[in-house]
Order: sequence, then C-alpha cells, then structure tokens
Amino acid sequence: MDTFKNTSIEASNGAATDALPSWNLETIYPSFDSSEYKRDIALLEKRAALLLELLTNSPPFDAASAVKAIRSWEDAADTAENLMSYAEAVYTTDTRNSRALAEINAVESARLPLGKAAVILRNKLAEIEDWEQLFRTDKTLEPYEFFIAEAVRKARFQMTPDMEDLANDLARSGADAWQRLHEAVSSTAGAAYGAVDGAWKTVTQLRGMAANKDRSVREKAYKAELEAWRSVEIPLAAALNGVKGAAIVMDTRRNWRNAAGECQPLQKAAFQSRISEETLASLIAALEHALPLFRRYLTIKSVALKIPVCAFYDLFAPVGEGRRWTFDEASQCIVNQFSAFDPAMGAFAQAAFDAHWIDAGIREGKVGGAYCADFPLAGVSRILCNFDGSFDSVSTVAHELGHAWHHDIIKSLPRTRAMYPMTLAETASVFAETIIFEGAYAKAASNAEKLFLIEANLKDCCQVIVDILSRFYFEKALFERRAVVELSPEELCALMIDAQKKTYGDGLDENLLHPYMWAVKSHYYSAALGFYNYPYAFGQLFSLGLYAAYSENKQGFVEKYKAMLALTGSATVEDVARSIGCDIEGNAFWRKSLDILEKRVGEFEERAQC
Repeated sequence: MDTFKNTSIEASNGAATDALPSWNLETIYPSFDSSEYKRDIALLEKRAALLLELLTNSPPFDAASAVKAIRSWEDAADTAENLMSYAEAVYTTDTRNSRALAEINAVESARLPLGKAAVILRNKLAEIEDWEQLFRTDKTLEPYEFFIAEAVRKARFQMTPDMEDLANDLARSGADAWQRLHEAVSSTAGAAYGAVDGAWKTVTQLRGMAANKDRSVREKAYKAELEAWRSVEIPLAAALNGVKGAAIVMDTRRNWRNAAGECQPLQKAAFQSRISEETLASLIAALEHALPLFRRYLTIKSVALKIPVCAFYDLFAPVGEGRRWTFDEASQCIVNQFSAFDPAMGAFAQAAFDAHWIDAGIREGKVGGAYCADFPLAGVSRILCNFDGSFDSVSTVAHELGHAWHHDIIKSLPRTRAMYPMTLAETASVFAETIIFEGAYAKAASNAEKLFLIEANLKDCCQVIVDILSRFYFEKALFERRAVVELSPEELCALMIDAQKKTYGDGLDENLLHPYMWAVKSHYYSAALGFYNYPYAFGQLFSLGLYAAYSENKQGFVEKYKAMLALTGSATVEDVARSIGCDIEGNAFWRKSLDILEKRVGEFEERAQC
C-alpha cells in the first residue's frame, strides 16, 4: 500500500470537491455476498489445500514437479491477492465497515495454508543441488529461473513449516491486528480546531491545512493535530511496540541476525528490496550528501515566506501562485502529458478514468494518503487518493497511475515474474510524477506560476529525501531500542525529534518539529516490511536519473523503459538498472540525480528574487 503522499484535504480549502469520483469495484466483485466473491473464496480454499497436499506428499522435486508446484502456487496466490485487494479497498474507504473487516479476516484465514506451502516449496527447491545444470538442460524452467534462485536463498531465512504456519496464524491476531488498530485509530482521530468555534477536524483534515497560505491557519492546525495525536498516543504506541516487537522475534527466529545473535532488520529489508548492501549504503550516502542542499532550499523558502525560519508546519506552505484544479482538469492534464511521453501510456490513463478506477473524495473513516491496488485475476487496478484541487493532488493521481501502468505492463507475466520489490515499485510512479511536473512547468505562463511549481516539486523532493532519511534514522533507532525494551510515547517522540534534527538541521526551527510522525506514517506498522521508507528515496533519485537520460536521448527510450519495467519482477535491482544503462552501486549515478535537484534549487532562488 502506497500511502506516502500528503494528499489529505480540508473541505473548506477552496478545492473543487464537487463530483469527485468514487471507484467502481463491481467489475471486480459485485459485493461480498455475490456469487463471484463466494466462488473465489471457495476456490482459494480449494487451491491452497490442494497445493499444501501436493507439496507435503510429493517426492523430491525434478524439473517437471517443480514447475507444477510453482504454477499451482501462482494460481492460489493470485486468487488470494484479488480477494484481499477487494476487501481492503472496501475497508480503507470506510474503516468502520465491520463486514469488510470480517472479510479481511476471512481471506487471511483462507490463504493461511499458502504461507506454509511457500515454506515447503522453498525447502524442496533448496534440496536440489545442481539448479544450474537443470536450467541449461530443461527450457521449461527458464521463466522461473530468478524465482527459484531467490527461493533457494529465502530458504535459509525461514523456520520449519509448522513454525512458519503457527507464526502466520498468530500474526492475524497479533502484528496484523496491531496494524489494523493503527488504521482504525488514525483514520478517526481528531481535535477541536480553534478556541472560538471548536469545530471538529480529523487529523487527515488538519494535515491538509498545512498547505494553507495563511501561516496562522497552518500553525493552529499543527497544534490541533499534535493534540489529536497526543490523545491517542497510548494505543498507537502499544500498536507500534507490538508490531516491531513481533518483527524482531520473527526475524531473529528466521536467522536475520549477526554472529552475536542480534536481529538485523536492515539486512532483511535490503534482501526484500532486492538491492545489495552496497547499493543501500550508496543511496543513504547520497541522501546525506543532499542535506545541505535542502537546508539551503528551506532557507530560501523562509525568505520567500517572509519568516525568520521555517517551522514544520511551513513545509507544505505554498510559494508563488498556483492554480486550483478540478478533477476533470487534472485527468486531462495527466492524459495529455502521459500521451506526450508514450501514447499507449496516455490511452491507458484515459481508460482508467473512464472506467472509474479512482476514489478521490474525502470522508470520515476513509484512510488518508493514497495507494494503488492491483487485482491480478481481473488484470486491473484501483486507486485511492484524497483530491484537494492542488497541483500536489494532480501529481499524486499521476503517481498512483504510474503504479497502475507498471502493473498493466507486467500483468500478462506469470506471478513469479511480476513480483517486484518496493524499490522498483516506486520507479514507475515517481517517473510518472516527473512527466507531469516537467510538462506543467514548461507550459506555465508566469513567473509566479513557475515559482509555485518548482517550489512544489522541491517540497515533494524534500519530503522524499530529507524526511525519508529522518524516518530511516528513526526506524533504525526504534529497532535497536525495541530489541531491549518497550518504548513509551514520550520515548518515541524523542527518537523522532532527534531524527528530524539530524536531517532538517537549521532548515527548520528545532522547537517546532513534529514529534508524532511515528503515529502519522502507516509504514512503521507492518511487521512484514521493515524500513518501508528508503524505497521512496530510491524511486525518486532513480527516476530522476532515468528522466535525465530520456531528456538527453529520446530515441528508443520509451521501449527500453517499458522493457525495464517488464524486468522488475525477474532480476535484482542492480540488473534491472543495468538493463537501461545505469550503475547504482557506486556514487556517480546518485550524484547525477542530485545535480538535477541542485539546478532546481538554483532556479527556485532566482525566481524567488524576481
């Protein structure tokens, strides 16, 4: 689930909120009570049981039996994802929907045998000693070569099948339940806004007011938001401790540990992201190298806003004059810009709008942020966002359509060649954002509008580079502390403030930071996916580098780009990057991407002085 973008809205912020579309899920399943939904639940249960029986009772694998088992797993896993995506789509648009929550639990129960089956499958694949010889002699294995090699490596980091089965079962009432608690509490939390009228605002609405032109409004919303998080800090701290505690126990049991027996969650995260530790180190070094540049950007912004120094609530403050967008205008802009890059991509976006793939409005109980959900059986996607009429919202819709386009490119591939890591998941989406920004910036007529757009772009990049790095620092410290003790809300806030001071530095007023970002961001509340932060920074800088290459030589780039996206599920990230001519393990590629941002900061400074 992609919930990074700050797309929350406030109903009175001037956005054109009339006729914002809701998505159409009926083409996926008409309802939870439909025959189609019930059929697939039964089908999942049947496929999972048959797969488990096949794996449990089969002799050691040869090539034919390995392929049969892998294909059976693909069929069952596709059915499970289709059902879960639907149930979560219903739930995330109304977290008070008890039926949707019940169906999420039902799908989790039906797919539970798949966890054990995957463990047995990996073990049986790992029993074959000479895969290289089999790959050379049996061409039926060719589509599964990368999957098998990765499965053999994963087999070293798992418990016994029965232990993994127990862990997956307990997760439903443990770590997964803590994650749902965060969703439920955070989607309904709020506070009285203002001492006079005392109007109730959700935290989603309050966070949306961070983009208000009036600093007093931003400050008041910020204070109300902190009060709202403070009122629910105890259950959210319990949820975070529960999630990270469970992750540490499971990761340690699964051998993600060093020679001293200490848990190594970052090593696991790099493996899940399919990047080497050298690539991760180079990426983090690039982010740290960029900190002075973005502190300079924030200093320029404070001058443009006529304030001594930016506070946290000034991060999203607009500079210059940006226009308001209706959803129809946003959709037309996206279709036009995508089409200019690739007519097929533009036609895809138009089809998505026409088929009502997007739920764009805001309402109480709907989760904040944005995400794109894929439905492998239907071969389609759905997008949740909170559209507020800003260019940032236009960019967010483009971002999520980038995810959907990526899915469309790989949907005909078998599941084992379509499962891409988080790092590459953010490539197509950020590239789509870049297309929209570059097009809008080129067409902007006035200095004020260009100033607004370039500052908005740098604002987003600041979040993806500086704030993401602060979240990376925070989560690293959180894992280290949680391995020893359960943390209080006060301790969590202190860790977050420390991380923000290390990254924002003198770019922000150190007395006006955001101690509750650990409560805001849902990414921390996944036991299965630790460090769900740096992939965004990877996607940002990797996409900038790709766009720079496209700008230098457009000839043949689109087809190379689509071929690269098609490869994302069947190669390491380094090999995917090499397929389009990029070396990401060294520093040169990342610094080239940062050069683009340095030019933008320079242009922002020039336009701010006009």
